[in-house]
This record gives sequence, C-alpha cells and structure tokens, in this order.
Amino acid sequence: MLGLLILLGLLVLLALWAVGIYNGLVMARNAYKNAFAQIDVQLQRRFDLIPNLVETAKAYLAHERGTLEAVTAARTAAQAGLAAAKAAPGDPAAMAELARTQGALDGALGRLLVTVEAYPELKASQNMMQLTEELTSTENKVAFARQAYNDSVMAYNNKREVFPSSVVAGMFNFAPAALLDIPADRAEVREAPKVQF
Repeated sequence: MLGLLILLGLLVLLALWAVGIYNGLVMARNAYKNAFAQIDVQLQRRFDLIPNLVETAKAYLAHERGTLEAVTAARTAAQAGLAAAKAAPGDPAAMAELARTQGALDGALGRLLVTVEAYPELKASQNMMQLTEELTSTENKVAFARQAYNDSVMAYNNKREVFPSSVVAGMFNFAPAALLDIPADRAEVREAPKVQF
C-alpha cells in the first residue's frame, strides 16, 4: 500500500513537472508572437507614411517617375510579405519572405531619399522634412521591435531545445521559430558607414 502511494505521488510530481514545462513553452511562444505584433505595428506605421512621402515628392520629381513607382510596388510587396508573416509568425518561410520584401522596400526607399537629395527645394520642403523625420523615427522603432522579437525567438528556441523541455516540446509539436534577419543582399546595413572629410 505504501509503495502504491509513493508511486502515485511520483506520477503526480511527474505530471506537474510536465505541465510546468508545457506552460513555459506556451508562454515563450506567446512572447515571441507578441514581439512580432510589435513589429507589425511599426511596419504598418511605415507603410502609412510611404504614400505621403511619395505624394510630396511627386510634384518635384516629375522626371523620376520610375523611382516613385518602384517605392509604391515595393510597399505593396512588403505589405503582402507582412500579411504572410502575420499568419504564421516564426515560420521560417514566412519570416524569410518578410525579410526579403522589407529589404526590397528599404532599397527602394533608399533610392528615393538619394534622389530627394538632388532636389534642394524638395529637401527643404517642410512637409518632406517632417515625413523623413517620421520615417527615420519609425525605422528606429522597427529595428528595436525586430531585436525584441529576435530575443524572444531565441529564448523560445532555447527553451524548446534544452533537455528535458525538448522531450515535452517534441511530444506536443512545438516547432522552432525563425529569426527576422537582415537579408543577405542588404549586407551594407550591417557595416558601419564610412565617413570621409
């Protein structure tokens, strides 16, 4: 009888231990999904600023129509990439597509801002200065949100890969989550800018 009680007690402890691990994995997964939601908020803000930026530049950049169209097309593709990632945050394919489309948008915006530099009257426009300041602020917020997301993904992946959590993660199909990396073709972003006088 005593042996049966001890066995029953051990089974209860084992069940509580497994439930604790399971709950920890769920909390870690929810944390990275919440962190992705913060990226979504900042990217939506960025998407909302772009039409105003293009509209402001349109009057001055009559000969740069291709640049403006490239920004608009890249924005549309980036929104589709974000929608796919929102449907499956952490999914490697969705995160790779999001990174690719955001990289293309970054490139198009970069070309637009370089073009703006060639038009002093546009660059001096109060509306353009305000929009570029807001865009810069939003870019910083996107970078911070991306870092928070990547930190949450790393914590989740670590939790699901270490023993004994890996046993519970495998039993309940806790899939690995993917980081949101800077695309390989945007390696120049990783390097410090070179300043010459």
